[in-house]
Amino acid sequence: MEQLLGGDIPEGLRCDIKSLSTLSRVPRATLYRTYPHLKQEFEQRLGRVRETGGEPDPRIVQIDRLKEEVARLRGRIAGMSQELSEAEDLRTTALSRLAAQHEEIVLLRRELSDTTAGGLRMVPPR
Repeated sequence: MEQLLGGDIPEGLRCDIKSLSTLSRVPRATLYRTYPHLKQEFEQRLGRVRETGGEPDPRIVQIDRLKEEVARLRGRIAGMSQELSEAEDLRTTALSRLAAQHEEIVLLRRELSDTTAGGLRMVPPR
């Protein structure tokens, strides 16, 4: 019990009744039938540890921290996806405007070449 509540939890076990019976080499049924006071004491002590904001199993703390980090990163991904979508819309609009401006320039150059071919000369601005 002390080992589990102290955070020294062997690989593959957790801080629970099943692990308590495994570590004490007492079948779980025997623990429930013959030693219910030990089971109750373990649950009470585990409850007190958790009430004070602690967790005897450091892996649980790490899992909770990682879950929070995953949630934060998912939020960042959602924000970045939105920014990417907006940037793609801006790119599409910019390309459309550039294509329209290119067409206008080509048309103006064609008109200019047609005008100068007819013997007219452009007058430079003052």
